[in-house]
Amino acid sequence: MPAIFITATGTEIGKTFVAANLIGALRRRGRKVAALKPVVSGFDPQASAESDPAVLLRALGREPSEAALAEIAPWRFYAPLSPDMAAARERRPIDFSALSAFCRKAVAAADDVLVIEGIGGLMVPFDAQSTLLDLIEQLRVPTILVAGTYLGTLSHILTAVEAMNNRGLGLAAIVLNETPGSAVPRREIQASLANFCGEVPIVSLTRAGKGNEAAFEALADAALKL
Repeated sequence: MPAIFITATGTEIGKTFVAANLIGALRRRGRKVAALKPVVSGFDPQASAESDPAVLLRALGREPSEAALAEIAPWRFYAPLSPDMAAARERRPIDFSALSAFCRKAVAAADDVLVIEGIGGLMVPFDAQSTLLDLIEQLRVPTILVAGTYLGTLSHILTAVEAMNNRGLGLAAIVLNETPGSAVPRREIQASLANFCGEVPIVSLTRAGKGNEAAFEALADAALKL
């Protein structure tokens, strides 16, 4: 498994939390892991040590220096908006061909496992023609879909799964990351999803972080089978 992509049904769902903990689980197994967060919006240079790519670097056992941040996250934008809007604010449009080539080169160069974290949700736009789903389609690597446990998440998850299936893209796993304050039980969401998602592993996480170790080990198992 040279690479795995982590996306979500929307923003602020927990992609970085999942990516960092998956990196940790893989490293505990002695795997050599690299990571990318190629496009970032809401990136404040004055608070770069708290940014999503900095979290991934620490999970890799690396310090989040400016050079390291530029290495794994070359497209960084200040405005906390979709990448096309954030890029337009800075008059630095994203070249989708260059983005795709950057990711493909990293996949080809991976010594062991490369974890790629997307931005926003599955259909977030990079420009007037290209979305995150287009990038996943170009890379053709196994994908983990992260979702919350709020009311309505079932529709969002199944819509994302349908969009991926329509492109012939397979899911490595679905991760249910508990939404704070939600009255919808994670286990009931998981049971309902199982009716529609066949053999796709479904992993359930608590926001408090307690008891998640086994879940991330199961996620690592699912990733390493591909």
